[in-house]
Amino acid sequence: MTLLIHELERAERRVLGALRCVDATTRVAIEQPILVEITHAKGGARVLRNRRGLYVISEAPTLEAHSAAFTQPPASPGNGARRFKATLRDPSSRYLPRLADLALPRDADPTHAEQPGSLFQPIEIALYPSSAAPVAANWAVLRVSLSDSGSGAALGGALLRVSKDGAVLARGITDWRGEALLPVRGVPVTTWSDAPDAVVVSEIEVEVEAIFDPARGTRVGAAAVRNGRAPAAPPLVDPDKLEAQRATLPHTSRSIAIAARRAQSLSLGLALP
Repeated sequence: MTLLIHELERAERRVLGALRCVDATTRVAIEQPILVEITHAKGGARVLRNRRGLYVISEAPTLEAHSAAFTQPPASPGNGARRFKATLRDPSSRYLPRLADLALPRDADPTHAEQPGSLFQPIEIALYPSSAAPVAANWAVLRVSLSDSGSGAALGGALLRVSKDGAVLARGITDWRGEALLPVRGVPVTTWSDAPDAVVVSEIEVEVEAIFDPARGTRVGAAAVRNGRAPAAPPLVDPDKLEAQRATLPHTSRSIAIAARRAQSLSLGLALP
């Protein structure tokens, strides 16, 4: 008996990469849908959310040949040669909007599948909680407000970091009101003390730092904040870029003691040029 198989249609397409949105505090993947837009100077990319919650980039300007080539990607442009901007927004407002920089195409070599730049590894993007996001009972919680020390204007789109002995414990972003929620996981209820008169302590000393880019962040007057008059567009920044440019941007810091299961507030003033 001869079996004949007729191929009616073949669909072969190479994807260009995928994004995984994670909670900045827990590093757990965010299951709720996020609005993802990826753009280039020559247009927008096509992004699809799959069943695993990944945002798959199927087409992108200047990379049309890569999408059409299935067995072997084109030699040019090379890996990471094209820069794209991703804008991520949470419709539920649990997370603040942010920007992210993407380098495409990704490395399609299967032998490099475990490397961070591989096409087979999703690009992980952390989303930062809004001031109204829920927190766990055993976290140390900081609610920080940031303002211009000269004018008193609220500074939106600033990156906040909580660190101890050079290690960053938590990060956050200020909203248009200059407010940020900084949940710190993993603070022990009691720990060994360095002081000669105490064996254990329930607090740890940390440094809270604010980094602000005047060209990207927002400044909203104190009266407008009190009256709830938000700017036409919320602050939209790339926190990774702010951190990379930390040494050249206006920043300020303060030491504070935090403890597990404690919520506290902190006001910071930043002198701007």
